[in-house]
Amino acid sequence: MLTTNPFDPYDFDGDKLREECGVFGIWGADNAASFSALGLHALQHRGQEAAGITSFDGRHFHSHRAMGHVAGNFDRDDVMRRMPGRASIGHVRYSTTGETALRNVQPLFAEMAEGGFAVAHNGNLSNAMKLRRTLNRRGSIFQSTSDTEVIIHLVATSSFTNNLERLTDALKQVEGAYSLLVLTQDGLVACRDPLGIRPLVMGKLGEATIFASETVALDVIGASYLRDVEPGELVLVSDSGIRSFRPFGNIAPRPCIFEHVYFSRPDSIAEGQSVYEVRKNIGAELSHEAPVNADYVVPVPDSGVPAALGFSQASGIPFELGIIRSHYVGRTFIQPSQEVRHLGVKLKHNANSALVRGKRIVLVDDSIVRGTTSVKLVQMMRDAGAREVHMRIASPPTTHSCFYGVDTPERAKLLAAQMSVAGMADYINADSLAFISIEGLYRALGQERNNGQPQRCDACFTGQYPTTLTDLVEKDGGPPLALVASR
Repeated sequence: MLTTNPFDPYDFDGDKLREECGVFGIWGADNAASFSALGLHALQHRGQEAAGITSFDGRHFHSHRAMGHVAGNFDRDDVMRRMPGRASIGHVRYSTTGETALRNVQPLFAEMAEGGFAVAHNGNLSNAMKLRRTLNRRGSIFQSTSDTEVIIHLVATSSFTNNLERLTDALKQVEGAYSLLVLTQDGLVACRDPLGIRPLVMGKLGEATIFASETVALDVIGASYLRDVEPGELVLVSDSGIRSFRPFGNIAPRPCIFEHVYFSRPDSIAEGQSVYEVRKNIGAELSHEAPVNADYVVPVPDSGVPAALGFSQASGIPFELGIIRSHYVGRTFIQPSQEVRHLGVKLKHNANSALVRGKRIVLVDDSIVRGTTSVKLVQMMRDAGAREVHMRIASPPTTHSCFYGVDTPERAKLLAAQMSVAGMADYINADSLAFISIEGLYRALGQERNNGQPQRCDACFTGQYPTTLTDLVEKDGGPPLALVASR
């Protein structure tokens, strides 16, 4: 065991990767804002810091943005009555760029020469700071600290004549990841970056067209799934119909692999595959790669459940709920006393002592970030009388930060970037620790890494970033991180 701890041992809430946000949009339905509110409810797991909706009634735009969850802000009649119209877009946020403040809550809205322009963005622009400095020098005045506002200013200063051309011009200047919904008086535009890093799907409800970060948002409102918005595609929906544009040429896509591991809800379909089935496949692969003699497979709820089921079914070791999670706890409350703070994990998880006492336990979780929760969970099993505690992780070691819309700690705070697997096992006090290999993760998806070349964005595991990280390079004064990682 380590005698010194470079990580905050009580940072239970910061011990998971967090998706930046989720988006939902609809064109052609009465009470469109109400549908957006329902869709955002289904996407609440993607961003729990703030929520916003903008609607368009054919003449005027109406917006409501608020800190906190969708429930409590958009289940009020007085709020929804102020957002009429047959078109709307919505957003749930967990910030990765920009401060936690109402001015950064999306959709962002601006009045332009061509009329109102509202934008909701899932992702992160890796050259936003450089573009912002250039725009500031040209006279742009920013109202937020969000990278998304850069897109608004690039559209506003474009020399093209219509909103679609201006948006395309703006997107050709940005780097990084984006799934965007843009609402104007001309229609609703949905677009995805050329690599397709962040997800975006398209659905239908009667005559209305819908876009969302995940298919589960379509399910909630009774809409049917049509297809994914393709990487590099812009889809314009208006009263004239649906048109598709592909202004970026053909680029090999690199969708985020972590959507299948953790971000997406298990009842969603991502890139044509059931997230639930993929996670079970991951667990099965993990059981083949890292077998262990044990009495029970115990998931770390809730994200570890499908992988634990797959591990159990493939290994023949019974699946049991050895940890019970409370679903009535939000972010762990902060207490000045360490004696109280160290109990924080028990607010969310508690051992099923009667089950685990005297048994050999396999704990299955989706990832290890800082490791603080893993330490507490292993100790919880030991305190409950477990004879052995083995840990299996349904993703490879997280060794690199994400710069594409995921709130990742700096690399110095990623446990796997600082220790070997053996060192991590010692640190969390497990009898054994194993992660699925990157090859096993691809096999679970029915793919292969071609000669070590990824078909998805797996940079958090491999350091092979699919785009140039302009802002990071300028800040650090070194070569592009993508080049460093490939040496």
